[in-house]
Amino acid sequence: MPLVVCWLMRLTSVATLLGVLLPESRTHFSSAAADAVGDGLAFATASVAAGLQLLIAGALRRRRRRAWGVAVVVVSIGVAAHLASGGRWVLLLNAAMLALLLWARRDFTARSEPGTRWAAGRAFLVMAAASMVAGMLLTRHTAPRSSWGDRAVETFFGLLGFAPDLRFERSELSALTEVALTSMGAAIALVTVLVLLAPARKPARLDPADEQRLRGLLSDFGGRDSLGYFALRRDKTAVFSPSGKAAVSYRVVAGVSLASGDPLGDPEAWGPAVAEWLTEADSYAWVPGVIGCSEEAAKAYVRAGFDALEIGDEAVLDLTEFSLAGRSMRGVRQAVRRVERAGYYLTVARQRDLDRSTLDEVTHASAIFRDGETERGFSMALGRTGDPADPDAVLVTARDAEGRLVAMLSFVPWGVDGLSLDLMRRSRDSENGTVEFMVAGLVERARSLGVRRVSLNFAVFRSAFERGGRVGAGPVLRAWRQVLLFASRWWQIETLYRANAKYNPEWVPRFVCFRRTSELARVTLAALEAEAFLVRPRLFGRYR
Repeated sequence: MPLVVCWLMRLTSVATLLGVLLPESRTHFSSAAADAVGDGLAFATASVAAGLQLLIAGALRRRRRRAWGVAVVVVSIGVAAHLASGGRWVLLLNAAMLALLLWARRDFTARSEPGTRWAAGRAFLVMAAASMVAGMLLTRHTAPRSSWGDRAVETFFGLLGFAPDLRFERSELSALTEVALTSMGAAIALVTVLVLLAPARKPARLDPADEQRLRGLLSDFGGRDSLGYFALRRDKTAVFSPSGKAAVSYRVVAGVSLASGDPLGDPEAWGPAVAEWLTEADSYAWVPGVIGCSEEAAKAYVRAGFDALEIGDEAVLDLTEFSLAGRSMRGVRQAVRRVERAGYYLTVARQRDLDRSTLDEVTHASAIFRDGETERGFSMALGRTGDPADPDAVLVTARDAEGRLVAMLSFVPWGVDGLSLDLMRRSRDSENGTVEFMVAGLVERARSLGVRRVSLNFAVFRSAFERGGRVGAGPVLRAWRQVLLFASRWWQIETLYRANAKYNPEWVPRFVCFRRTSELARVTLAALEAEAFLVRPRLFGRYR
């Protein structure tokens, strides 16, 4: 039923515009405003009303209770307005909309952000006060012969869409005043409704008690997923299965409940954990989405009603078989030797074996080496370096011949015998091949650390680069590869693929999961924002 209500509200918005555009319906909008400034203002007013209805329709689609209340008010006003002005078919449509809303009221159960009521109230009061002041200043110049009281009253009604009845100096000043007041009134309505219907947020904060529960799941099942340790990011939260044997780690971003990686814990309890996560998402009308899960987890999400799409591959090195020998590794060998000739040396150690001064130096260097001010990462980054809470993390540091720290790699645990790349930073003036030098050094010292496998970077759409460049590739695949090459000018998509491919890794596919095709774009945008590839302007804030 919410879907039916949503589409009927959209139809009502179209009818609102047609009421202005169709010649036989223009009498419905033959107010003083239309007479004064013509059909342009009438169409602009109808467009604002239609925009409000479309905004409400989107929230009704999400079954939001608050949207239902706003819709009842707006449609009731529409019924009253058309009763007074005529327009039988538009009146009937609004009446049908109102009846359907009242009949389906029990279907709208999704909660909204409690604080948005106060935020909407503040936005309304601030904008209304500012508009009243602006309107009074405007009418002081356009209708100076009117009294202060008349100007205040007519400004108020002008913000509501009525033509101000003042003693204007010229007729064109009357039109200008009406357009300005109507525009300000429309802005008040749009902003207030937009804030009121904003998606519910959830604090992006991992509770310390939940962190300990997640660490317990990682100690038992952490070897299953190379991204499991990243569930301990402190700007994520988690929901657990009723038994406590599994959990889904996620963050709410712009109305999307975005999970990352596989569910933690016993695979037998993944289903109940996913169900709990979906129950919470549905209760707040969040769009559920998953980024970066493995094929096994993708199957679990598909069983829960999702669709899955492969988005790339993770590069995994099996250190029991990895070697720098052979023709295919010639480029890596040459890079390592070039850095060694430059006098570079490295250290490989667990964080618990490093003193505080070294950790502070690495933390400071990671901030300096960062490309830009934005800290990227969500699904495959821990978001902290040198934290005492991660004693098993491994730091690989490279220093030049003078002992200056020039590059670093940070790895988090992947079970008891694996590592997953967390951070890769190097100085701009470091020798080319420094990263290869550090990876080779990690491989050499892996046995002393008890490490047998290492997960490196993630290559988005890796198969498109690989297959699209082959002889005989189809036109669609070649065209897609060209699109990705073009996008790589800004997002280094191909660069990451090439940087991983040189080590001849095993490619492990990763997936994005979504419930409806229409929601894939929202999930993708939320993922880009979470990874900080898209940064929301601070003026509007962030939904986390």
